Amino acid sequence: MGRARKVVLAYSGGVDTSVCIPYLKQEWGVEEVITLAADLGQGDELGPIKEKALKSGASVSLVVDGRESFVKDYAFPAIKANTLYEDRYPLSTALARPLIAKMLVEAAAAYGADAVAHGCTGKGNDQVRFEVSILALHPELKVLAPAREWGMSREETIAYGERFGIPTPVKKSSPYSIDRNLLGIAIEAGILEDPWEEPPEEVFILTKAVEDTPDEPEYIEIGFERGIPVSLNGQTLDPVDLISQLNDLAGKHGVGRIDMIENRLVGIKSREIYETPALLVLIHAHRDLESLTLTADVTQYKRSIEDTYSRLIYQGLWYSPLKTALDAFIDQTQERVTGSVRVKLFKGSAKIVGRKSENSIYATDLATYGAEDQFDHKAAEGFIYVWGLPTRVWSEKMRGQ
Repeated sequence: MGRARKVVLAYSGGVDTSVCIPYLKQEWGVEEVITLAADLGQGDELGPIKEKALKSGASVSLVVDGRESFVKDYAFPAIKANTLYEDRYPLSTALARPLIAKMLVEAAAAYGADAVAHGCTGKGNDQVRFEVSILALHPELKVLAPAREWGMSREETIAYGERFGIPTPVKKSSPYSIDRNLLGIAIEAGILEDPWEEPPEEVFILTKAVEDTPDEPEYIEIGFERGIPVSLNGQTLDPVDLISQLNDLAGKHGVGRIDMIENRLVGIKSREIYETPALLVLIHAHRDLESLTLTADVTQYKRSIEDTYSRLIYQGLWYSPLKTALDAFIDQTQERVTGSVRVKLFKGSAKIVGRKSENSIYATDLATYGAEDQFDHKAAEGFIYVWGLPTRVWSEKMRGQ
């Protein structure tokens, strides 16, 4: 079933993506498979993954370091938009997909490939995110999804791979499916598929159990410039180091665990466990700084589009025209979102306890109830009369009926 001559395959080193290599060549007549493994801070040693791809039949095995771009070009825009899908999930996994799609398209152009491929099945969100992003970036490029079409069970997939020299994976002691990158970890499967069961402590990697966290709080200060986090505890850091250090600090205090029933894009519900210490702290700190520096109408209107922005990312529409238009609005709102936020980390919580900015529009002489109060209290009477006039007129008419 030949569909393409040369294919660039998104490669993780797992069973499915490894079996995709011989499957594309043997069953679909692909002449050459080039694999691409994206280093997004998942912590794996990518050298063995590169070698495994070549042994599995790839003609070229690419490993691309995308960590800095992942934070600057994907995480930071999401932080500026305060993205929380269904008010809880900061999209740590979803944000990686448009970047990987971009890498695939660029590799296809560099190597003259006429198609790209992924190892997603037909049940998850990532197939949509990859394919919609790829088609947005290169509408004429073919996208192949062998794992969605081959219809093999896990055991059959392993057996198929063995026929072409792909070793049987060492039996995993863990039943969980784990997806990790610099922004966090997504955990599912096993006992977690029962929504009633409490996640066992063994599933968590980045965050400590509350009972194992320090008995003294830790205060940290995060600096922002135009909505972008730039410093931690007074030290200016590059994007990757800032996220990494904040993951360690917040995770040590048990901050960043999420347990939720999530509405997947394909129409089913799934129970998801996430660990996103840095990303959650940054979003909450950023939102708090906005409350100090943005006017009420801008703040309230921006809140109304943040849910839309979150859903666009979750649904694979990073490269859509609506998302581009919203970026323009959000970037404009961030011009004055510069300052520092103080956060108290303690026993699983990250509490905002202080904020300051040269662009603050908080006026102490208007807010105070002390002797320095400059608010004109007499003006309130006229304001209340005008503000309440429509309600008063309506009430009088209703009484007269």
